[in-house]
Amino acid sequence: MTNRTYKTGTDREQWQLLPARIDDYVEPDNLVRAIEAFVQSLRLEDFGFRHAGPAGGNGAGQPSYDPADLLKLYIYGYRNRIRSSRALEREAQRNLELKWLLRGLTPGYRTISSFRKDNWKAFRAANRLFVQILRELELVSGELVAIDGSFFHGDASKGSIKTRARLERHLAAVERDIDAYRKELDANDAAETAQPAAGTRIDGVAEKIAALMEQQEKVKADLDRLEESGETQVSRTDPDARLLMKRGQKVAGYNVQIAVDDKHKLIVASEVVNDGNDTGQLHDMAQAAKESLGVETLQAVADSGYYNGVELKKCEDDGTILPYVAQPDRNGRQTANGRFGRDEFIYDAEADAYRCPANELLKPSPSLKTNGGRMERPYVSRKPVCDGCPLRAQCVNPKSHTRTIYRWEHEDVVVRHQERMNGAQAQELMRRRKAVVEHLFGTLKCRAGYRHFLVRGFDKVRGEWSLMALCYNLSRVLSIIGLDEFTAYMAKRAVARAFLCILSAIRATGDRARSLLARFCDGPGRKSAIARPALGAAA
Repeated sequence: MTNRTYKTGTDREQWQLLPARIDDYVEPDNLVRAIEAFVQSLRLEDFGFRHAGPAGGNGAGQPSYDPADLLKLYIYGYRNRIRSSRALEREAQRNLELKWLLRGLTPGYRTISSFRKDNWKAFRAANRLFVQILRELELVSGELVAIDGSFFHGDASKGSIKTRARLERHLAAVERDIDAYRKELDANDAAETAQPAAGTRIDGVAEKIAALMEQQEKVKADLDRLEESGETQVSRTDPDARLLMKRGQKVAGYNVQIAVDDKHKLIVASEVVNDGNDTGQLHDMAQAAKESLGVETLQAVADSGYYNGVELKKCEDDGTILPYVAQPDRNGRQTANGRFGRDEFIYDAEADAYRCPANELLKPSPSLKTNGGRMERPYVSRKPVCDGCPLRAQCVNPKSHTRTIYRWEHEDVVVRHQERMNGAQAQELMRRRKAVVEHLFGTLKCRAGYRHFLVRGFDKVRGEWSLMALCYNLSRVLSIIGLDEFTAYMAKRAVARAFLCILSAIRATGDRARSLLARFCDGPGRKSAIARPALGAAA
């Protein structure tokens, strides 16, 4: 029998003359060193963080936590899929990396949670600053961005969000129950009046009716809210969350929009909306990306979900945004029914008419019609021509006598965009779009775990999303340039910021000194005419 030896650890009871430093437990290439370098380079009072600045922690009672430490905690947590305030509290007590990052501080979960809720605007400002850092590091090209959106769950259930139709059905059901109980009471009262012994005791009916009437008032109040606001849904949990539907997917939450630069797939602009349709987001996102990148012109690519003539016109009117948006199939319904699609009708600009596949003209109607906020002119064929046309079965609906084509009053914008999309450059850009932006939401949801928001309301949700975008960009930057180069750049930035603060303080002190000296020279009992030459001589 052989004796087997094992590796042995350090004796827990052994005294050490020189205890190990916490810094010894954190590797030189550890992520926390990048977080430390980034946060230390910031002037948090400029972003609006609460209790930031020299006098931020003064006041009665215990001093507050430095917002820099809490910001480090959140960046570390969101980078490592630890987002709950209670989970962050536990990690701060047992995680060696956090002990190094926070220097042993262990804030409570209420403090951690309040910091996230109170500083949503500062989170957004910090995220914008990081995009500026990306520009300084030349990690973005500023030439092409890809725009996309995805649904994220909110802190609300589907049952807590009511549509108008659902509220009306609920109200009708409550009123039916109230009528049924009242009829039951009336029948019982009539039976007692006719034959006192024939009546039966009905317990709790009055309380049930009162509860139903309370429900009735709440539903009516929700319907009144919808009527006043013009909204189509109302949420009793998160006031800004909505039921969003896309390709059979229904989510109670928000629609996150992002613009990604094509050089290193970094998020340069983002927004959170509660509209389940992407068609109205193209221009705003492209404009936000252009401003964030600080460029004069920008190319923007997006999928067919963003195709909207009004948005294309906004980009064209802007003059600095060149959009490339995949056009959806406008002929699907017609071709599925075996009839000619809209693209089979060619517009004749000289005649201001559409020419059908049988080479006949569809003349314009004198009046415009509104369709989804757009003014469109109907172009209608002539009934005698359609009745004798051999292609009628492939063109006109059996329930109609003529064929109508609608043309937007700014259809030239759509035509120019379509001509641009037919070029080889557009096809290449659309292929690049998939590689630039399609993977990003998968990375955020699957690898980072960002599938839902933990806070409620637009302001707080947008602040939390800024944390998510910041952590994603930070991870990408560290993968691209490495931790050493990033921390070195942040150190230079911190030195530059400190130098500017010193200059500002010297300037402010000098201005105050000159003001005090001038007041002394011009003070009571002194002649300014005598004092000023002396001041000049002293200078």
